[in-house]
Amino acid sequence: MLAAGALAVSCADYNVTDDFKADPDPTFVEPYKDLAPIKSYINREQYPNMSLGATLRVTEFNKQELAHAAAITNFDNVAFGTSLMSGTIINERGVMNFLDMKDLLDHVQEIGGEVFGSPIVANANQADGWLNTLTAPIEIQVDPIEDMFVDYTTMEEFTGTAKSGKPRIEKNYDGDENALRCPVRGKVYIVEGFDVDPLGAYTVTFYAKVDKDESVICTFCDNKIQENGNDKKFPIKTGKWQKMVIEATPAEGCTEGYLMIEGNFNSPVYIKNVLVMHNPDNHRPQTVQEKTDTINYALNAWCDGLMKINEGRIKSFDLIDEPIDTKATLENGMFDIKHSTTSIFWQDILGSENYAPVVSRVASQSFQEYGGNPAELRFFISESGLDDNQKMESLKYWMNIWDKNGAKIDGINAKLNLFYSENQATQAANVASLENLLANLASTGKLIRLSNFDIKYQDAEGANVAAKDITEAQRQKLADFYGYVIKSYMSKIPHDKQAGICKGNLADTTDPVGLWSVDTKSKDWVRTATYKAFCDALSGK
Repeated sequence: MLAAGALAVSCADYNVTDDFKADPDPTFVEPYKDLAPIKSYINREQYPNMSLGATLRVTEFNKQELAHAAAITNFDNVAFGTSLMSGTIINERGVMNFLDMKDLLDHVQEIGGEVFGSPIVANANQADGWLNTLTAPIEIQVDPIEDMFVDYTTMEEFTGTAKSGKPRIEKNYDGDENALRCPVRGKVYIVEGFDVDPLGAYTVTFYAKVDKDESVICTFCDNKIQENGNDKKFPIKTGKWQKMVIEATPAEGCTEGYLMIEGNFNSPVYIKNVLVMHNPDNHRPQTVQEKTDTINYALNAWCDGLMKINEGRIKSFDLIDEPIDTKATLENGMFDIKHSTTSIFWQDILGSENYAPVVSRVASQSFQEYGGNPAELRFFISESGLDDNQKMESLKYWMNIWDKNGAKIDGINAKLNLFYSENQATQAANVASLENLLANLASTGKLIRLSNFDIKYQDAEGANVAAKDITEAQRQKLADFYGYVIKSYMSKIPHDKQAGICKGNLADTTDPVGLWSVDTKSKDWVRTATYKAFCDALSGK
């Protein structure tokens, strides 16, 4: 199937177990056909913790086609971004669908591969619908409220509002009782002046009588009552007083309580009395304790389901993804962690200082309960933008608090956002920023993993160069910078703290970020200079 894009030296080299065969089986093209799988160039004795990861989508991996072959052949482990997070797996009712994850883990276990776990909790890609449902206001018993009663039988004069027509009190209309007369083609407020509960469900009851069969249209608090897209007509028959019941809710933003009738084109409508009642919102917010209990239940349920499917097979996870909020600064100058005013974040309920301790405790317990070896378990805090010194210091500040409160935090997963620039001054700044980042990461004493390892190419004016336009010479400069980053990581991060590098994209996107380019006609993958740069850097060249 592949006319290009060598992914392994031979089919045997591709196999990671005796029973597993590459499908499709890669073939070879110049100029890099003699290179071995990238991971084979790591000196495992000198760099015992160094590993290479590849990022794929679960569905892409489970197809077991080209991307799968490239990943398994050349990398130690595979990461799946947001694909294994609660937002993908849990629906609004709390039903967890682990079918894709089970297929993935069963296959990886069969071929002897490894998976780096998606973040257990985060601010994005969470089961927001489920969490919102769990923390929604609680339904309670409420009594209806009488808002207003108007008795026109005892009135001598109408003092209300009419948008058109001239309503009046008809004296002795029905024996010795008066009534409000709403004229033909009038628009009359038959009741008004009561306070509006925007969340209330209202019932307006009035008694009406007509000389000829008639119908009226009702508007309640700026909300014209409609049915099937048309104004709803309320029929009134001749002969006797008829009880009319109008159920409605106020229009959003309406503060004036009223019911207006109109649409009587043949006969005046006589009104005896009007009663307005409403059922107030029958929900109350959950208390702080109730929300705490609910979120702890949700966290336990999620970790239980995740680790039950995992069965100890994934041993390294991002514990928390991108916790630092660069828009909120504490009094000590550090950035706060993220909180939400519009939805529910785990840390909103668990508390900033107990966020990581609680999550790591619950996840660790579930991992061990379902067969995981706690000595092998590793948790990372993943964060982007750590080349910013204030953000880096803020992350260290929060990890220190979480460590003191009993959190298990083994490492940092630093998300990269790298560029190679043809502008010498810009590229010098890029290199200095990288060196600063690595020095700061090394100073934490934690395991250090670099992820999203894609480098984009910029010309001297700062414009991105697309994959379809990049020249061989430019590609080589890009490859050289990839090699520089790898060697800098391996030299500046202590060997026992190297948790590895994870490639963002295996093949070119619109940007030339791939170890492989994509043939425009055949769609085959072709090794690029970046592939060779990985091999050379890992082997120490």
